[in-house]
Amino acid sequence: MSARLLVDAAGPGVTIQDQGRFGLSRYGVTPAGPMDVGAYLAATRAAGANSAIEVSLGGAAFRAEGATLCVAVAGGDFDIRLDGRPLPSACLLPLAEGARLTLRAGSSGAWCYVAVGGTLDLAPTLGSRATHARSGLGPKPLVAGEALTFAEAAPPPLEPLALTAPWLASSDAPMRLLLGPQDDYFAPEEIEAFLNARWRIGARSDRMAYRLEGPTVRHRRGHDIVSDGVAMGAIQIPGDGAPLALMADRQPTGGYPKIATVIGPDLGRLAQLRPGEDLSFRAVDWDEAVAARRDYFAAIEAGPKREPLSAEMTTESLLAENLVGGVVNAKD
Repeated sequence: MSARLLVDAAGPGVTIQDQGRFGLSRYGVTPAGPMDVGAYLAATRAAGANSAIEVSLGGAAFRAEGATLCVAVAGGDFDIRLDGRPLPSACLLPLAEGARLTLRAGSSGAWCYVAVGGTLDLAPTLGSRATHARSGLGPKPLVAGEALTFAEAAPPPLEPLALTAPWLASSDAPMRLLLGPQDDYFAPEEIEAFLNARWRIGARSDRMAYRLEGPTVRHRRGHDIVSDGVAMGAIQIPGDGAPLALMADRQPTGGYPKIATVIGPDLGRLAQLRPGEDLSFRAVDWDEAVAARRDYFAAIEAGPKREPLSAEMTTESLLAENLVGGVVNAKD
């Protein structure tokens, strides 16, 4: 059985993402993929999906057509509503035909993922359905009026459920990083100053790179290197000394020295920072980075837990319910 997800509204930067085009960087192909891999995996595993819709701060709204869809949402602390009823920012829900799911920027976080159970009926490009807008690979960013078809739709839950996953928790802890691979291009005192500084996400940040505003980082061996491959989380220091944290839509190679690389388990926290928010860094050794990665993916492999929604009565939840049908005035 197939069903469709209608795009009712879409802000800028709403795209389809899967885990990306890996193995093609040597041909100049950017991997793309989700900004927050942990949130993406929480949503897709909960729904039984092979891809997800990545929603930016501009928000989005969707409706189901043809059947009730199994939908999972996870990511930043977005305002999630089903026909006006507020839901947790990470949840699994039945999206009935005609029902409206809305996502708006909430108190924190920059990206949210909407996964629909089933197989997205969309031909892959170079082995992936991930959107890379700069190169034109994959589908174009979604706009209102589009429809996505899902084959073999997964059975939905009877009621909305909360999803809990420890790796989705936000934290003000410093971002852990490994120094290098070109940390020898910087004097020890410059590296120490970089680690001790408070940085701010710049307004010109996007899926390609987050610009870090703070003190100037000076090179001691020049700012040009023979271009080499770059990983997500690599922090380049270009000629102006303003660091760039490379993200999901990063270029395949780079010619500026990389002072350090944020470790995988902290990339989601980095991605979820909004322009104007602060962060700091802490250097770790190889053993700590490997142990953190092992624990992180072991938790993801176990999957998010599903829990019933609390029965807390709030003004918004009461207004969303038809508590007394047929009453039109106080005399009735």
